Amino acid sequence: MVSLACEKAKEHGYPHELWSTRLLARHARENGPAIRYECLAHLVQGTVCKILDQEEIKPHKVRYYLERRDAEFEQKMADVLWVYREVQVLKKVVKSKKPGKPVAIVSYDEKPGIQAIATTAPDLPPAPGVHPTFTRDHEYKRHGTLSLLAGIDLLTGKVHALVRDRHRSREFIEFLKLLDAAYPSSTAIKLILDNHSAHISRETKAWLATRPAGRFEFTFTPTHGSWLNLIEGFFSKFARSVLRHIRVASKHELKDRIMAGIDDINRHPLIHAWSYKLAEAA
Repeated sequence: MVSLACEKAKEHGYPHELWSTRLLARHARENGPAIRYECLAHLVQGTVCKILDQEEIKPHKVRYYLERRDAEFEQKMADVLWVYREVQVLKKVVKSKKPGKPVAIVSYDEKPGIQAIATTAPDLPPAPGVHPTFTRDHEYKRHGTLSLLAGIDLLTGKVHALVRDRHRSREFIEFLKLLDAAYPSSTAIKLILDNHSAHISRETKAWLATRPAGRFEFTFTPTHGSWLNLIEGFFSKFARSVLRHIRVASKHELKDRIMAGIDDINRHPLIHAWSYKLAEAA
């Protein structure tokens, strides 16, 4: 039974991808006696559950993993960690008030597919003794999606952001122009970002070539290594606070509320820090 449970149901001619305990019991009853397992002729689902629980096997569930497909994963990870190490050093320089070369380090990424969803009926507020939560009609209306392009200055905590319909090369270049205008011309701007096609496109490279040497420097995370980018934590928090349960009348309203959320964060900026495996970059 354990051996059978470690195979897929589809490998035994079923349309199901995985076993259910009911299907597994039925298969054993129908096929067990033919291969000299007469004891399985009366197998019930509960017995199957006990056998699988004893062996800690759950053939009806899937747990995901991420395969490393980047041959240079370790080196690219080390490059990112070195940038975070530089952030630590620069923070100490700022505290000591010693003069140094001006540098801005920005963790950047896009959050696409933010849905502009409208209600079809007013939300009902909580009512003591009636219902404790906001109550919302199940029906809704879609107005499309937006993309948030954002970067966190790892030294100041300031979030630079744009909200656009898409996140192509032209939108990425627009964000770079935003950074270019935000920092003095003598400041080196270092970005931590992934290998999205817009970040390495011909249009992006052509625009970067118009800037002074050393103005922009990119450090790319490895393939399937977006977790190394600090901005991902910001997106997660932003989704759980500002975007959670959000309802708007239009895409324009959604854009305004996203940018209002960014402004609210920038009124009380939080300086992010990376510590995982940072000692290994020393």
